[in-house]
Amino acid sequence: MTDIGTKAKELGIRYFLVSYTDLFGVVRSKLVPAAAMPDMVEEGAGFAGFASHLDMTPAHPDMFAVPDVDCMVQLPWKPEVGWIPGDLHMDGGPVDHAPRLVLKRLLKRAEEAGYQVMAGVEPEFFLLSADATELSDPGDIRAKPCYDQQALMRRFDVISGICDCMLEMGWGPYQNDHEDANGQFEMNWSYSDALTTADRHTFFKFMVKSLAEQHGYRATFMPKPMPSLTGNGCHVHLSMLNVRDGGSIMTGDGELGLSSLAYNIIGGVLNNARDLALITNPVINSYKRINAPRTTSGATWSPNSVTYGGNNRTHMIRIPGDDRIEVRLADGAANPYLLQAAMIAAALDGIERNSDPGKRLDIDMYAEGHLAEGAPKLPLNMLDALRQFEGSSLAKEYFGDEFCTAYAKLKLEEWNAYMRHFSSWEKENALDV
Repeated sequence: MTDIGTKAKELGIRYFLVSYTDLFGVVRSKLVPAAAMPDMVEEGAGFAGFASHLDMTPAHPDMFAVPDVDCMVQLPWKPEVGWIPGDLHMDGGPVDHAPRLVLKRLLKRAEEAGYQVMAGVEPEFFLLSADATELSDPGDIRAKPCYDQQALMRRFDVISGICDCMLEMGWGPYQNDHEDANGQFEMNWSYSDALTTADRHTFFKFMVKSLAEQHGYRATFMPKPMPSLTGNGCHVHLSMLNVRDGGSIMTGDGELGLSSLAYNIIGGVLNNARDLALITNPVINSYKRINAPRTTSGATWSPNSVTYGGNNRTHMIRIPGDDRIEVRLADGAANPYLLQAAMIAAALDGIERNSDPGKRLDIDMYAEGHLAEGAPKLPLNMLDALRQFEGSSLAKEYFGDEFCTAYAKLKLEEWNAYMRHFSSWEKENALDV
């Protein structure tokens, strides 16, 4: 274990953000002076669990985020501060529905089955004005703005600043681009083990928002912030290695160079996509992305049916090579830890059940989706996803009863809060009925 006091002196760190991520993906932190960190390593930083999105009451005792000091990140844009993800404990034991611990349990289950899970993510985001009322770049108006060099370079200072941070932290960033929507960007860094990727995904969102604010903008990972534009996806590239020798279990002599186990994994993700949509697409707004009409660019780039194809971006699962699959379902609101946990649960279930994904579809789902007979539709709204999740045997088996109860309870509260909200649309369309 890293000696955090010595490390702080070596790096000139004065303060640490000891953090945890709640069920809704919100990062909660306490700012701890470096001199107090040795005690925090032993005892954890104290929080009131009810004050965040966890299934607790004000009567619960103190909850402690025990810092995982080996995962400490020094903020490149504020090097006197270090960020450390923590694991939640209460009354001397783990908080079983804490997202990072949920992922750790599933990673252990995968390891016991003989697999190491590797993952990469592609989180998209918009850069908006500081008050979030419009895009940050008034000149970004092309009907097809994807890869637009001029629009990318007008935001060079922000994008290069984020990329420089990733280079400094050793993440291996390799490309940055303007995405399909006006004002939208994507930045890619190297894949890693699923826990490292989840920690980096969490930190990436914090970093993007922080550096955008420094430049007078607001960054959002909201699934569908603009009605007529492509939404923010968060594609997951999933692969597995054999724990015994480190070799890929994905590559084989089947179609497109994949192994039978890889097709079992595809089958598992397909079979459980609807059950896990509440995790991959966790907010009300998520369903305006996956069920969106045609956008100004001509495509939504998001699925609404449960299908897979080869190297074909119109399907929920794409096969870009012989060593991994790309799951295109999740959006920018997905909790980084629960997203990876969902992928692992679905993959393990597919392997254990020897799931057959069926024949792949090589059609353009946007133009010919009506020809995909029997392809299940994704939930139309969060309530449908919630009901699907509550009836899922997979969720209970892999995530545990405590997590399933807590997550469903808080998501139902969110849905009910939404239903108590009255919009101007309702008044405009029902005032004179």
